[in-house]
Amino acid sequence: MLGRKTIFANGEFYHVFNKTVGREISFDGKRNVKKAIEIMDYYRYSNSFSLSSFLNSSQDVQHEILRKRSVEDQLLEIHAFSLMPNHWHFLLKQLKTGGISQFISNFQNSFAKYFNIKNERQGSLFIHPFKAVRIESVEQFIHTSRYIHLNHVTSYLIEIEKLANEPRSSFGTYIGGFQYNYIETRDIMEYFKKPEKYKQFVFDQVDYQRRLKEIKDLLF
Repeated sequence: MLGRKTIFANGEFYHVFNKTVGREISFDGKRNVKKAIEIMDYYRYSNSFSLSSFLNSSQDVQHEILRKRSVEDQLLEIHAFSLMPNHWHFLLKQLKTGGISQFISNFQNSFAKYFNIKNERQGSLFIHPFKAVRIESVEQFIHTSRYIHLNHVTSYLIEIEKLANEPRSSFGTYIGGFQYNYIETRDIMEYFKKPEKYKQFVFDQVDYQRRLKEIKDLLF
């Protein structure tokens, strides 16, 4: 089996994505989405406790674990994400050596364990290895964020007017809709004077991105 070709470097940005085995529907329903978001938030940091152990601890123990977290424990920054029914996308900046690989491993393993128990299922849920593309320019950076944020719309899962309040996406955090306080928006918003400008930047591309998806579906 061939190993990963992408080398993750600290301070660099990456578009990271993967899909479920057999395109199994996983990120559907409020409960599944809530669990995925919870896992994502928790494993942004290196942790001596697994999420399940953390949740089974007393509130005093949980507060102490969270209190002891420091900047040095943060593995990466999440700049954008999209949880699709059978795949996911992240736009990440690695802060700590091995951070992206550790985060994705924990995210996929934790969600798969939850999903398998919930559905009386066994075996792998996600394809191994996940895929990653290093961001090499400002233009690629902001266009990748737009691509990720448009996924639910270009796949005809929701109308574009509902995107700001879609909990499976980080888009609302950028424009004052559904908020996630751990999404890092500063680097993208540096290129837009106000949230409305970024919203327009994203919305202007929806028809073109839909056409690209239709062409890809026809070819592959």
